Amino acid sequence: MQAAQPNAYAALSKAPVKRVTPESVLKKRKTAEKVAADRAAKEVQRKKDNKAKRQVIFKRAESYVKEYRAKERDEIRLTRQAKAQGSFYVPAEAKLAFVIRIKGINKIAPKPRKILQLLRLTQINSGTFVRLNKATLQMLQWVGPYIAWGYPNLKSTRELIYKRGFAKINKQRIPITDNQVIEGALGQFGIICIEDLVHEIYTVGPHFKQANAFLWAFKLSNPTGGFKGKKVPHFIEGGESGNREDKINALIQKML
Repeated sequence: MQAAQPNAYAALSKAPVKRVTPESVLKKRKTAEKVAADRAAKEVQRKKDNKAKRQVIFKRAESYVKEYRAKERDEIRLTRQAKAQGSFYVPAEAKLAFVIRIKGINKIAPKPRKILQLLRLTQINSGTFVRLNKATLQMLQWVGPYIAWGYPNLKSTRELIYKRGFAKINKQRIPITDNQVIEGALGQFGIICIEDLVHEIYTVGPHFKQANAFLWAFKLSNPTGGFKGKKVPHFIEGGESGNREDKINALIQKML
């Protein structure tokens, strides 16, 4: 009987062992598969949505180009018409200004200092868009010796936003790397891409306040070649400060 025991043990050891996968591993595997499937479905849906959104953005950009060209043609037509009648064509007053702080750190009176803070011009060579009305014109007059401002054209507005534009999100300066940044902050106002943002700023649209607040104050470089005159005198007196109307576009190009 004792000799038969080792054979019995050998038979038991040679029997195939059935491996059972733990239930926790099965659950984890099932969860991972579900997560992967959901992620793949979301990716497909995201690509589909992005394709539809690109078409909308392209159509909007086309409509904006048509609008800008139509406005430009109207200006030319009215100018020629007035000239033919021996008269003068006076264009509509500008609704948009671009303001650049050119001087003033020490020994500023409290009121101009506060106005510069309200305009978000806390650093030299910083710039911002301003909607022109009676109140803002008075503010610009108060801080005239410290700023250079004028009426930006479409080219300057677009290049400022494309080249120097940063978003203000949760009090942080975020680069505008794609349209998702704009849509996340301004989608509720119908602004979903950078061309919408340019159009809203340039035309001073109904949501100009939100669009302008979304943009961080522009940080510009010193002008190429430097300033030609002294900063304090007014531009029309050979200086650099004050309102220079459409001549601001040349200064913007130098400071980009």
